[in-house]
Amino acid sequence: MAAASLEIMVGRRTISVSNPDKLLFPRSGISKADLARYYQRIGPTMLPLIADRPITLVRYPQGVAGKGFFQKNTPDHYPDWIRRVELDKKGGVVRHCVVDEPAALVYFAQQNVITPHMGLARTGRLAGPDLFAVDLDPSTDDFGPLRTVAAGVREALDLAGLVGFIQLTGSKGLHVVAPLAGRVDWADAHRFGRALSTMLLERFPDELTTEFSKSDRGDRIYLDMGRNNHQATIAAPYGVRAFEGAPVVTPISWDELDDPGLSARRYTIHSVFDRLEARGDPWAEMEATARPLPDRR
Repeated sequence: MAAASLEIMVGRRTISVSNPDKLLFPRSGISKADLARYYQRIGPTMLPLIADRPITLVRYPQGVAGKGFFQKNTPDHYPDWIRRVELDKKGGVVRHCVVDEPAALVYFAQQNVITPHMGLARTGRLAGPDLFAVDLDPSTDDFGPLRTVAAGVREALDLAGLVGFIQLTGSKGLHVVAPLAGRVDWADAHRFGRALSTMLLERFPDELTTEFSKSDRGDRIYLDMGRNNHQATIAAPYGVRAFEGAPVVTPISWDELDDPGLSARRYTIHSVFDRLEARGDPWAEMEATARPLPDRR
């Protein structure tokens, strides 16, 4: 008989996971309990990277075989210990969740949240980001051009005085993220992103495009600077993506790009811990490398 619920201890919280045997990834045999236990285990590594940021939740009530939806506004029934932060939107505000403790991640799993996405600003200063993000979204499964372009993004950031970090998106592509120091406004990030985009398109005209329509991209990689605004997000590091096998958004070191077997879905909820044990978290010291955006005058 299937268990009615499962109690999971996370710090001082006890999270009750209902229908723990429900298969969220049916072809992979990965259950709701498996997802909750993953977030219980990854929580201490994940928390410092996503804490104090507005969180958007991607929920799959019927698992990955069903339809998912983005949930930005925090429902009233969510527990009081999950903090909320309000972001302005046209005609009102959105009350996003904020993750202050790993227990929130397990609670989200109980709500059939597979992927948390995070904003690029901290709640203490929502007027501008402390991270700058470049999203590289390929049109094909060929990982070779992604390696080349990602290295080029790193070099361009380095020329601007910024330090780039990279993660596998768990979907198809890569994110390159740079921590920012000082009081950066969203307009500053937008202007920098536009200048960086121009530079990269000139360097990689055959590999990159900013065409929003997929039909206009051909085989080129979509260069997305649109993550750098107050309402946008990126998939949170170590979050699970809604594909069979439960691939994980995985920060990697730059030298790992040379691995011929690398793909955006290389690591899963089963294998990512072996990678962490062997190589550690390459984003753990990210804040210490924060630099100001280059002079905009």
